[in-house]
Amino acid sequence: MDLHDILSQAVDRGASDVHLKFGLPPVVRIDGELTPLGDLPAFDSEALEDVLNAVGASAPRRVRLFHETGEMDTAYQLPDLPRFRVNAFRQRGDISFAFRVIPAQIPDFRGLGLPPGVEKLSEEHRGLVLVTGATGSGKTTTLAAMLGHINRTRRQHIVSIEDPIEILHPDINCIVNQREVGLDTDNFHEALRRVLRQDPDVILIGELRDAETAETALQAAESGHLVLSTMHTVDAAETVSRYVEFFPAIKQPQVRSILAGVLRGVVSQRLLPKLGGGRVAAVEVMIANSRIQELIREDKSEYIPEAVKEGSFFDMQTITDALIKHVISGNVDQEVAANAAPNRHDFMIALDRALKEHALEQAAAAEATDGPEEELAVGSPNGTGAA
Repeated sequence: MDLHDILSQAVDRGASDVHLKFGLPPVVRIDGELTPLGDLPAFDSEALEDVLNAVGASAPRRVRLFHETGEMDTAYQLPDLPRFRVNAFRQRGDISFAFRVIPAQIPDFRGLGLPPGVEKLSEEHRGLVLVTGATGSGKTTTLAAMLGHINRTRRQHIVSIEDPIEILHPDINCIVNQREVGLDTDNFHEALRRVLRQDPDVILIGELRDAETAETALQAAESGHLVLSTMHTVDAAETVSRYVEFFPAIKQPQVRSILAGVLRGVVSQRLLPKLGGGRVAAVEVMIANSRIQELIREDKSEYIPEAVKEGSFFDMQTITDALIKHVISGNVDQEVAANAAPNRHDFMIALDRALKEHALEQAAAAEATDGPEEELAVGSPNGTGAA
């Protein structure tokens, strides 16, 4: 089977992911659902080995490491196709692949339907901004939109450390240096140790994985840089707790104090199937105002959701608010939104109230629009006011 043909068909069908496994034909994920890719034969070991050699052709060292460790992360691109993030792994002795389609164009906030708070966080010049969510929730795309905004609106130096590089950023107004682990640097920690010597203004860390990475991010944010990164957490409260838990208990009070000072905000998101096809992001935005800083400092992260709910003045938004907006706008099915909500019962109550308010607003708007026409009709058949 021709890999170019498989990936081309997947892109044409709007797939977000492609799975290749021994004994199965290619399987693609479209709008969140897995489905076979046409009438294609199942993969055998030889075909999967050919795929491994193809995706690893630009980095033979990674292929050698794969044969030693059974793991490989890399990026792959063919002519006339977008880039793919590729993870190769062994299962029951055979090779499997997961290809993630990377957007060819750098997305913007409007195109992604992101709330104003995300752009507000992109305007920060120092501190720490985290984008969180489960795997496949669109964190990379949101970060790319934020980085693209900075690239267009400032004249600064952006350094990213990624494993692997996904979306490519051209030099627009900023100098953008993207470093790939395993290709441009031996490992994540070595790149992070040296990044502050490279005169950066903005540092993008692909993922906060451990205490060393988390500590470096804090140090960079403390020293006046803007640091962007991701975590696999579901909301702002869990993100703050998980960040502190990277460190041993004896250091946690100090970490909370530093984090309260440097954290600018948390964007937490999840992707939902969109009515009519495609997917849409439901996004929570936490902006670190003085109240939230105090909650972090005092180890009261369980009260952060309440502060976010009451923080609309600061462009904050809860995930429940985001889901309600999608239901009212007709983007997302009510049942899908309820299943994605933190608390289904509370969501249904809030949605019912919001739908009633929306109906009243529509009725008032219709009455305001129809009112002048009714007055004209009463005054005169020809609308002039003459008897």
